[in-house]
Amino acid sequence: MQLLGEKTVITTTYQNVVETGLFDEVFVATDSEIIFEEIVKNGGKAVMTGSHETGSDRIAEAVQPIDCDIVINVQGDEPFLKLEPLQQLIEVFRNDDNQEISLASLKIKLHEKEEIENPNNVKVITDNNGFALYFSRSVIPFHREVSYGVDYFKHIGVYAFRKHALIQFSKLEMKPLEISEKIECIRYLEYGMKIKMIETNFVGVGIDTPEDLEKARKLI
Repeated sequence: MQLLGEKTVITTTYQNVVETGLFDEVFVATDSEIIFEEIVKNGGKAVMTGSHETGSDRIAEAVQPIDCDIVINVQGDEPFLKLEPLQQLIEVFRNDDNQEISLASLKIKLHEKEEIENPNNVKVITDNNGFALYFSRSVIPFHREVSYGVDYFKHIGVYAFRKHALIQFSKLEMKPLEISEKIECIRYLEYGMKIKMIETNFVGVGIDTPEDLEKARKLI
């Protein structure tokens, strides 16, 4: 609800997603009456949900009665997301002839040591086909061989789900790895679901801290 220019962060995010023109419907799913009223008074659509541990659980409740196949979840703290990354996520499912992918998400290469070591940046490692192996707030992979070059990737909190996988997720018990890291994607991996990661050059600001908000304000 902090201001980003003349609008709140959540309103800016919502309107930017609507303006992509990619989606049949765009909703804000929230358990906050303040956020609900903020979106509605600005002409948007919002769904009130119960209290949930993760965004995926919240989205699962919100889309349960909606007739759809694919659900895109843009977190409310990602106001600068552009058209191309969202198109890339949608294409994952158009090209998934065997329907083996449960969800897709984005990653971006990290270069600065401070960013790599920042626990607010969730890191992801993948196999040779781009499927996620693990997510962590720690530095992964660990750089044991100083002379060996390795790339580090930050997970961007934008997801595309098959609806049935999302509903299934919401019925699964949280396991110790997810609880320890506070990263919901780990639950999908622990239960054997496939997560396709798409590398992007998209540079935005996920607003998790007051410092992030100041960075975002400099971009507008």
